[in-house]
Amino acid sequence: MTKEDLRIVFMGTPEFAVETLQTLVENNYQVVAVVTQPDKPVGRHGSVLQPSPVKQYALSKGLPVLQPEKMKDPSFIEQLKGYHANLQVVVAFRMLPEVVWAMPEYGTFNVHAALLPQYRGAAPINWAVINGETKTGVTTFFLDHDIDTGRIIEQMPFDIPDDADVEYVYDGLMHLGAKICLSTLSKIVDSNGHPAACDQSSLIETELNHAPKIFKETCMIDWNKSCKKIYDFVRGLSPYPGSWTTMTDGEGHETVMKIYKTRKTNLPTKGNVGQLIADKKHLYVCCEDFLLQIEELQLAGKKRMEATAFLNGVKDIEKYFVR
Repeated sequence: MTKEDLRIVFMGTPEFAVETLQTLVENNYQVVAVVTQPDKPVGRHGSVLQPSPVKQYALSKGLPVLQPEKMKDPSFIEQLKGYHANLQVVVAFRMLPEVVWAMPEYGTFNVHAALLPQYRGAAPINWAVINGETKTGVTTFFLDHDIDTGRIIEQMPFDIPDDADVEYVYDGLMHLGAKICLSTLSKIVDSNGHPAACDQSSLIETELNHAPKIFKETCMIDWNKSCKKIYDFVRGLSPYPGSWTTMTDGEGHETVMKIYKTRKTNLPTKGNVGQLIADKKHLYVCCEDFLLQIEELQLAGKKRMEATAFLNGVKDIEKYFVR
């Protein structure tokens, strides 16, 4: 088999997936169609439809685009069959029914932003940072009946610096995902569509971490945890969707505060958990063990700001608490 023998349908939606699709196109793989989510309504009244980043790129390259509302829609299935793809590549898309993932001769493989079997689920990048991991990576595997459990083809590691936030890891894995996709396609070509499975004996851990979808309530900070855990939690949600807390002035006035950047300290906590403490240039929160320095935040209805700007507009900071 040669790379020219492959007829590929690509499936993906966000910016993360564009990098891989672009890499396939620029390396002269035959992408016969692209499947992405339907356009999303945006604007004040939802009257404007916004195409996904993948759709925008695909149209710029003249690639056919399919946008099914339901993946089991008979008309979509027939349309997909009409492209006679012998391989499907999935990056940051949705769950596929068997009638779709089993359609191509050589199957369907997914690029997942974690070192499986760790961090199966919808938000692997966020949870790896939240849990203080020092290493993550990308995995390619063939889809089967269960989520993120198919036969692993290949893995590539990625180091997470202690000061990295989700944006840094996202960008790194986005580029690494394109790289592993090319490598996996080479394995499929060289093996005539049947690449050897990755040896998973060294991948099995005594305890597996999962990566469930993140909701607003997931992002609320628990100040009863250690300084290190809260530090990791904040950077694991920064810049999006952003961790948040409720700030009170001690007189019943409350406002939501998003926190985007913090710094660990070895300063012993001085007051009750959640109490705000400040000097002329620094803002801290009392955690269960040490003070956590707040560097960037955003109050409800306000713009994102540095902590020094926040302190300039607040008097008697010791009266304030977060919870």
